[in-house]
Amino acid sequence: MVRRNLKKISKSEKLKKFIKKYKVPPEYLSTNRKMVSKAVFIGLFIAFIPMPMQMVLVLAMMPFFKFNVPIALAMCWLSNPFTMPPMYYIEYLTGSYILGSEPLCVEMTLEWFSEHLDDIFIDLYFGTLIYAIVGSFSGYWLVNHFWKGSVHRDKKLHRHHRKT
Repeated sequence: MVRRNLKKISKSEKLKKFIKKYKVPPEYLSTNRKMVSKAVFIGLFIAFIPMPMQMVLVLAMMPFFKFNVPIALAMCWLSNPFTMPPMYYIEYLTGSYILGSEPLCVEMTLEWFSEHLDDIFIDLYFGTLIYAIVGSFSGYWLVNHFWKGSVHRDKKLHRHHRKT
């Protein structure tokens, strides 16, 4: 279903006009399995990193990797102003647990974080690394798995319709 919708959107005349007008390289909007799965991987990996301007990092990766940029940008919005506090808190607790350090009592304010960043930095980014790796590889695998399943199902239906 998603695969069919992406194919339909990629053949849209509005999209073709946009690409031509702004001279966007078409490979950055490609909707094949490899481009979409790489976009999900990159977007999710960046989404788990506590940093400002995550979308800029996605765009900065364009010259080094070929991936569907709109999908990667959408994936990095997994961490948004509503999800950031719980995500980063869980990453901090996970990092503290694995590294064996005693977690601080966290207050969800910018003032607290600016005062205690030195104390929580290693634990937070260790937990971040774990979630970023596991989350991005899981997303990559799931996209490939469901995409291949969709292709297999479509081929099976196509064969069935030819026989009848």
